[in-house]
Amino acid sequence: MIKKITELVKGIPVNEDVIPFVDSANGETKKVIIDDLLKAIVPKNAGAHNGIYRGKDITDLFYNGTLSQQIATGTFDDVFIGDYIIGKVSKRKYLVADINYRLNMGDAECKTPHILMIPERIMGTAKMNDTNITTGAYVGSKMYTEYLTPFKAVIQNDFEISHIVQHKNLLANAVTNGYESAGGWFDSTIELMNEIMVYGGNIFHNIQNGANLPYNYTIDKQQLSLFKLRPDLTVARNDAGERYWYWLRDVVSASHFAHVGTNGNAHYDGASHAGGVRPAFLIK
Repeated sequence: MIKKITELVKGIPVNEDVIPFVDSANGETKKVIIDDLLKAIVPKNAGAHNGIYRGKDITDLFYNGTLSQQIATGTFDDVFIGDYIIGKVSKRKYLVADINYRLNMGDAECKTPHILMIPERIMGTAKMNDTNITTGAYVGSKMYTEYLTPFKAVIQNDFEISHIVQHKNLLANAVTNGYESAGGWFDSTIELMNEIMVYGGNIFHNIQNGANLPYNYTIDKQQLSLFKLRPDLTVARNDAGERYWYWLRDVVSASHFAHVGTNGNAHYDGASHAGGVRPAFLIK
């Protein structure tokens, strides 16, 4: 048992608070607080940290600047999937969903190390469009042009605009016969997720509908690590603690967009219905 170890290791006393840890890179033996053992033994890179769910409050690390330093160096020392930050103004809980998810991507390359965050709960409700149409796909929707704006403001106030990474994302902007038929590179900060980010694949997203060459271009082509490790967290709740469905940005038909159902099922609904808003964004 660690608590019963009393000998010295290279002059370092061992007790119930610390254990010896050998840094193989330089041969040094260091004292490591038991609570921080995970941080000490896991390699300091995005790949390793994407594979571990922890769920720790890292709010103070973000607001005192420590987390931003770790992100900038690409080590991500003390951040793991499921860790969370409490918003400075709204007091909402935001979850670490992936690390370096869009690094090196975009027509203008994203070179900024980052953490992809999502709110734990829906931030409110809004329609994709005022009527049941999907004309213009996600970029042509009222959600993209108008209804997402107040939710973006909440996130910007919680994290400060300087910490939110603006980058290029490939988004659908045309619909033909009920399927997405074109897209383009757009400056992006805060957007709805797509089906692949949540489920790991397209389910109701209409990518062909008879076309020989379907338009299915996206850089968001892997399931977020959060949902891979904790699929139960695909289900969202409202502020009352009740399960609530939320919009995804994928076109399903000429009148429907995809969403994550209240019961955790993949689903879709008419664009004029008020669904939950649970966007994703990158911080540095």
